Amino acid sequence: MADDLANTIIRELMRQRGIRSEEDAEEYLSDLPRRTYNPFLMKNMREGTDLILSEIRAGRRICIYGDYDVDGITSVCILHTVLSRLTENLTWYIPSRFTEGYGLHEEAIDLLHREGVGLIITVDCGITSDREVTYAQRLGMRVLVTDHHNIGDVLPDCVTIDPKQEDETYPFRDLAGCGVAYKLAQAIQRQAGLDRSVILEVLDLVASGTVADIVPLLDENRTIVKYGLSKLNERSRAGLAALEEAIGLKEITSGSISYGIAPHLNAAGRMKHAGEAVRLLLAPETDRDTIRNQVQILLSCNAQRKKLQNEAYERAREQITGEESIICLQVNGIHEGIAGIAAGKLKEDFLRPVILATDTETGLLKGTGRSIEGVDLFRLLDTHRDRFVRVGGHKRACGFTISEEEFRRLQPLLEEEVRRIYEEDPSILELTGNYDLEIRPGDVSLPLAEALSVMEPFGEANEQPRFLIRDVMIRWPNYMGESNQHVRFKAEGDGARIQCVLFQRAGEYAEQVESGGPAGLIGTVEINEWNDRKDVQFIVKEIV
Repeated sequence: MADDLANTIIRELMRQRGIRSEEDAEEYLSDLPRRTYNPFLMKNMREGTDLILSEIRAGRRICIYGDYDVDGITSVCILHTVLSRLTENLTWYIPSRFTEGYGLHEEAIDLLHREGVGLIITVDCGITSDREVTYAQRLGMRVLVTDHHNIGDVLPDCVTIDPKQEDETYPFRDLAGCGVAYKLAQAIQRQAGLDRSVILEVLDLVASGTVADIVPLLDENRTIVKYGLSKLNERSRAGLAALEEAIGLKEITSGSISYGIAPHLNAAGRMKHAGEAVRLLLAPETDRDTIRNQVQILLSCNAQRKKLQNEAYERAREQITGEESIICLQVNGIHEGIAGIAAGKLKEDFLRPVILATDTETGLLKGTGRSIEGVDLFRLLDTHRDRFVRVGGHKRACGFTISEEEFRRLQPLLEEEVRRIYEEDPSILELTGNYDLEIRPGDVSLPLAEALSVMEPFGEANEQPRFLIRDVMIRWPNYMGESNQHVRFKAEGDGARIQCVLFQRAGEYAEQVESGGPAGLIGTVEINEWNDRKDVQFIVKEIV
């Protein structure tokens, strides 16, 4: 009976996600998915591969130039691993978040030129760097751009590999930057006649970068991540295995990447330099000293990141009235590396777009923003472009530099404009009640939780299923955490009793919890493992 119920629920969830044919369902549920494509279908892939191999044959020095987030870090490591099988005349470069910022920079190009680099391969950046590419070429260097971001007004005048190009022929356009780097690595492996093991070796990296970059876990991305998770669970990369052990990860899932691996790798670039993460990922198993040292650096960076993030969050929250249409604040002294995370947490808590600006040594404010579905943050700021020294981003995130005076003038304008957006489309704010299916309390079982695992890996466009359970009574609340921010309780209804946990938002829902119900719960059905025992629990996201 339980199996029939679980199968019915999974089939309905798949139907809602557009998976209806038997062929698609088999691919979606398979442990060994087959949906992957010939890398040479991607525009300019053969030209890019030929360029790299010709530079190697000519003995020229090659630099892999990446970004400082997990996608960029893993992209660098993927290509470095493969190209190191063909040449020792190889280096990598990631700019500093603090002194250089995102993308190609002329100062970095000058440095690489002095070091004798003849070819720069960009990963997870470069598609809008037409000026910098031209500068490198004037110095006699060659550039191959690989990226996955949207195309700007002018393409760099070099070989470019990016599945977002208008005349792209590749069947899947939503690869992460590390996914594009991986397809280039596949092409090099085939063209150079390398053993296929080198491609299998980097699957853990491409899975980590793909999940961390929040691209849709559909189609080829889903295939990459499924095989990559198997590779991660082999613990074959000594640096990653040491990090996983240090943070207490057992079975590696997409959630383990999102909430464990990725924050620690990201913390290097946020607090210090992303190169610290690269050195861990590329460290050979025999170099135990480097591995121990780099793990400690990442643990320290992440602890510092969390402390600064919480401080920034609390300082910003003190200024919020709850009546804002957009939370747009100046909070001086926020560390540049964590402002975006704090803005994202405030966005989730208040369900409003959030912009945080802080002072800098230049006398200007530096800001970052995170937005909700339905409010295009970049378009909103772009209409005031003349007020900014610099502004960039996309619908859900932005970054900018602005004077303090202009920021004060901008705040009321954005408040009014976003208020009008809500008036035109009130559904933007109707986020409560976001669930996939309604189930009964008695349906929450260990067999259902185990069956739902076949839908993993969860992530963007394949989120963990949320369920609504109506009319339960809340019993025996037990508050947890330093400030009682979490609460564990029993929910009773329909003759059944289920174990529930609500994280972070106990204070927000204290009235409903203390009243005892009846209440509706929205959340996920998950397995809790403790002392070799498995139990089912309902992780509450909302009380309605």
